Amino acid sequence: MNIVGISGLHNSVMFKQQILPNLTERQYRIVQGLDSAAALVTSEGIQAAAAEERFSRKKGTGAFPIGAIRYCLDAGSLTLKAVDYIAHGFSYEPVRELFEKQDHTRQQFEEVFSRQVLLRWLDEYLGAGSWDDRLIQVPHHIAHAASTFYPSGFEEALILVADGMGEIHSTTVAVGRGNEMAVVKQLPALHSLGLLYGVFTLYLGFYMNLDEYKVMGLAPYGDPRRYFDRVMELVHLKADGGYTIPILHENVTLEDKETYGGTLRSLADRFGPSREPEAEISDRHRDLAAALQAVLESALLHILRHFKRQTGQRNLCLAGGVALNCSANGVIRRSRIFDKVFVQPAAGDDGTALGAALYAQRLHQPQALLQPMQLPFWGPEYDNEAITGALTGQLDLKSRLFTSFDDLIAEVTKRLANKQIIGWFQGRMEFGPRALGSRSILADPRDPTMRGRINRIVKKREEFRPFAPAVIEEAAVDFFDIQRGDERTYAAMLFVAPVRPAYRGELPAITHVDNSARLQVVSKLDNPRFWQVLHEFGQLTGLPILLNTSFNVRGQPIVCSPAEAIDTFLATDLDALVIGDFLVTRR
Repeated sequence: MNIVGISGLHNSVMFKQQILPNLTERQYRIVQGLDSAAALVTSEGIQAAAAEERFSRKKGTGAFPIGAIRYCLDAGSLTLKAVDYIAHGFSYEPVRELFEKQDHTRQQFEEVFSRQVLLRWLDEYLGAGSWDDRLIQVPHHIAHAASTFYPSGFEEALILVADGMGEIHSTTVAVGRGNEMAVVKQLPALHSLGLLYGVFTLYLGFYMNLDEYKVMGLAPYGDPRRYFDRVMELVHLKADGGYTIPILHENVTLEDKETYGGTLRSLADRFGPSREPEAEISDRHRDLAAALQAVLESALLHILRHFKRQTGQRNLCLAGGVALNCSANGVIRRSRIFDKVFVQPAAGDDGTALGAALYAQRLHQPQALLQPMQLPFWGPEYDNEAITGALTGQLDLKSRLFTSFDDLIAEVTKRLANKQIIGWFQGRMEFGPRALGSRSILADPRDPTMRGRINRIVKKREEFRPFAPAVIEEAAVDFFDIQRGDERTYAAMLFVAPVRPAYRGELPAITHVDNSARLQVVSKLDNPRFWQVLHEFGQLTGLPILLNTSFNVRGQPIVCSPAEAIDTFLATDLDALVIGDFLVTRR
């Protein structure tokens, strides 16, 4: 059985532009259905998955994922006729009556959320066909839950889905056992930790539904004690494991509801004027980010402790946009509330494409085998012939094809040790927002100037932004404060861990201001080429660790194709590009 899962709401931004034509670009991102993607699941497991932004080159797009669908079909050598079902990670039809009460929401339902509008997009992009018979709509949080529980390898687990909102919910707690998932509790959309974090992201001058990770990166620079009590007052924790957030209800007019204008004014009354985009970041902004992060972590621990007691589950699966907060994930892991924690690497809405497909598979093939997920290398890959084609005609570049990968690695590690910054393009592209050694920028973590150099002249982004370390599995516990045997938990760069005190001075480029790091542990089995460059760098320097960041610049999706890798190389001050078996430099 072949199932294509999709995410996103194609007309969401366009509808908002139609009804409120005078908003800012930041305000138009406050919508449902961004981060569209497609995934292919067959009887043999997960075959392919990719976000639409990698093909359209529009970061965070919610447009119909035609590019991602075409890729998935090509990766599976399938035609559309061979697809048994298309599964979508939203299902608004069961709650239609809630949208019938006002003209605006009724129109929004018909133009954005309804099954009929999705069938129209399927006809338009994939061709007229019997899509109604093959379309399965999966409730958003169930798709999130399926995306994390089914690939986790756990026989049973507590599942926590936390995001901005699904159809009408912001948090779902469930228990997974075998093929079944039973919902234990759901919290309504207007009491949302994800929305609260997103509105603070707006208040701090960033983009909601895009830049929450910047607030997370800013938080360690602040003092959470200055504002913690006042931010905590916004979240009312309840004895039943839930919470309420009344400040999110302070929006009366249509424009306020669509922009959180009332909530933002209330934040300004409490904490002072909001920061304008690109304005200087002050101590007040840093301290508010720190307090917000601490409040999020406190609320998540409150939920998890309660439902751990109630269900007795020893394993935890996380999904939803909040699950991309690797600082909070690190706090959860170090709390040892659960024996094992699994976070689906594409935990945001792109991951609901995978979850919808897996859920649909369980409906129709409950006995289908699914191997525990290793790493999400499910995107496109390109051979040396395709790379040669992309390099042809590049008069500003010189390239060398290495017949021995060992020789290529020796050259690369020598350049890295000499403080060069290298673009690294290998194998199948990662699914999700983290670069895990397929579409990466690599550098020497020992250089105290390296973080500033990359932020300024390569990534072209804010100076406070941290970088992650990648370390070989065999040495991870030597350099980072994690438990031996727990290394694989850190394979997908989804948890923060402390750098051991002895190495903080030796690893300044990846040690954040609070002595933490967003750790990636690399195994030889999962990613042999990336492991080899780390290992050889260790042989040369004594530290089998590299700074690893995504291969893109500010505002650009991570590169997908060789042509995009070359264009980004030319547009930045990278010293060299390793693409397949080629080493590329400037003439």
